Amino acid sequence: KFTCTKTNSGCLQNYIPPESLTLSCPVCRQTSILPEKGVCALQNNFFITNLMEVLQRDPECSRPEACSVLESVSAAVAGKPLCCPNHEGKVMEFYCESCETAMCLDCTEGEHREHVTVPLRDVVEQHKAALKTQLDAIHSRWGLDALIGEISRQLNDRKIEAIAEITSTFEELEKALHQRKSALITDLESICSAKQKVLQAQLSSLLQGKEHIQSSCSFTEQALSHGSATEVLLVQKQMSERVTALARHDFPERPHQNAHLDCQVETEGLRRSIQNLGFLLTTAAVAHTSVATGEGLRHAATGQHHTVTVTTKDKDGELVRTGNAVLKAEITSVDGSRAADTEITDNKNGTYEVGYTLRSEGEYSFALLLYGQPIRGSPFRLRAVKPSDVPQSPDDVKRRVKSPSGTGGHIRQKAVRRPSSMYSTTKKKENPIEDELIYRVGSRGRERGEFTNLQGISASSNGRVVVADSNNQCIQVFSNDGQFKMRFGVRGRSPGQLRLLGRLMGPKGVAVDKNGHIITVDNKACCVFIFQSNGKLVTKFGGRGTSDRQFAGPHFVAVNNKNEIIVTDFHNHSVKVYSADGEFLFKFGSHGEGNGQFNAPTGVAVDSNGNIIVADWGNSRIQVFDSTGSFLSYINTSADPLYGPQGLALTSDGHVAVADSGNHCFKVYRYLQ
Repeated sequence: KFTCTKTNSGCLQNYIPPESLTLSCPVCRQTSILPEKGVCALQNNFFITNLMEVLQRDPECSRPEACSVLESVSAAVAGKPLCCPNHEGKVMEFYCESCETAMCLDCTEGEHREHVTVPLRDVVEQHKAALKTQLDAIHSRWGLDALIGEISRQLNDRKIEAIAEITSTFEELEKALHQRKSALITDLESICSAKQKVLQAQLSSLLQGKEHIQSSCSFTEQALSHGSATEVLLVQKQMSERVTALARHDFPERPHQNAHLDCQVETEGLRRSIQNLGFLLTTAAVAHTSVATGEGLRHAATGQHHTVTVTTKDKDGELVRTGNAVLKAEITSVDGSRAADTEITDNKNGTYEVGYTLRSEGEYSFALLLYGQPIRGSPFRLRAVKPSDVPQSPDDVKRRVKSPSGTGGHIRQKAVRRPSSMYSTTKKKENPIEDELIYRVGSRGRERGEFTNLQGISASSNGRVVVADSNNQCIQVFSNDGQFKMRFGVRGRSPGQLRLLGRLMGPKGVAVDKNGHIITVDNKACCVFIFQSNGKLVTKFGGRGTSDRQFAGPHFVAVNNKNEIIVTDFHNHSVKVYSADGEFLFKFGSHGEGNGQFNAPTGVAVDSNGNIIVADWGNSRIQVFDSTGSFLSYINTSADPLYGPQGLALTSDGHVAVADSGNHCFKVYRYLQ
């Protein structure tokens, strides 16, 4: 905000083009809108004007620009009182709270006579304290650069450590490869030597036998060729026996070994392993946008195991889809001592389950630290009581699943208006994340703002919340802040009266896609109908059953930013996703009470990021999934618990509105995307 003095008004007029309607500060670049009459109409800052006078008349300061502002202010306070610029010689002794400026007595009787004025001395300490608080807040932010610097240093240290670890690992692998190479060569030499020994022994035996045969054959041939008849007869017997013996001798005529010696090294798998060897663990998760949900965040029963869900997000508030973040949980007593052990389960999708069991009653501090920094809302105030002291609510009553729109077979207690919380106090909560209920509207009845088994709910872009009041057979319209606007419709077939439409047996949920087609879920026919805007049927799909293209009491429908159709399948305890023309894509959910499980899903909506929000009727809760159906978190409804939620919608200001049919009201909760 700009103020003007006689000294700087001319400077500003020279700085700003005559036709300009705005003024950009030459120092901080903040843009402000000029008054209709331009710079000359800017409000005078009397404090700056008087301060400049003090600086100009200070004989001790030859260089006013070097003087401390605080010293100048002290001189003004200790020296001559500041004079009113509008009434010469008058001292400013009063303060106008409406105009937030100091003035003299004449001013209080003139232009400020209709304003509340008080003695200046009565408000100076108050304003000094306020300024001190603001200064302290600014000073506390000065440490942020040190924190960022420390994180940067830690990041660089981790890089150096990781490089050293990578280098060491691969050096060890190289050493192992060389060792294996040496072992293979040694084994090769050993095998080859053994084979050669066998072959050489056989070869030696063969050569020796060959030599004997050649000697005997040569002698016999010489005798036959050159000996006389007498000589031949004399040696015939001896030579015959020797040749016969040689013929009978068993020489190793077949090889005793083979030359097979190959080296086979399977390198393809090893190459793939090497290519995928090692991976870097990191996330973009930061603490100040990450959130925690779950009843165990604030309340616990002694001796019972409790869990909370931490959903990590990046600096822009976008969900982090990977795990491995460094999350730490600490539960401490009032005296700072550790009160319970905690275990953390990494779901590998950016969410984490933190479990604990408290043994003693009392007040505790529950800190959740991501990379050493507190996540949003941490530390949380945690109160532990005996299990017998936990008030019973309708959520504790086991119910047999039956469509809440009907009356047969569903075990339902008489709906009562719930307190603001089953652990409520009259003290306003200081922790903003503790109570995500923004407001609730309605109670059982037939008047304006009253409902009897409300079912569907929708929100318009112009800030309206529209509610289908089932048993009262009417539509009620409210503003985004819960103010009643209008009501229309009674049962019947005349104009303005509500009845079943055309070929539909039991229409329940309805949505409009990007093509202007009207998507209607027929609860009784177990089908989804797609109509043109004029009511002409385009196609339908479904049927009663348990397969991917069948339903068992489908309830509500939503369309995402890909124009895909999302249907809650009540009795099949799942959510099914189809293309714009009805082709099955995927489904998620199963029967149960765990994360991502349903006990009869009802309302469904899709946020701007494609995340799917589902009302879990039988479990009386609202779950949030990503666009692929992976569980992310819960909407925190513990401050004013639900009882059989039906339709839900996202309001134009980004909150979740849900039709709480069992409590005959609708509620709006804060939704942290």
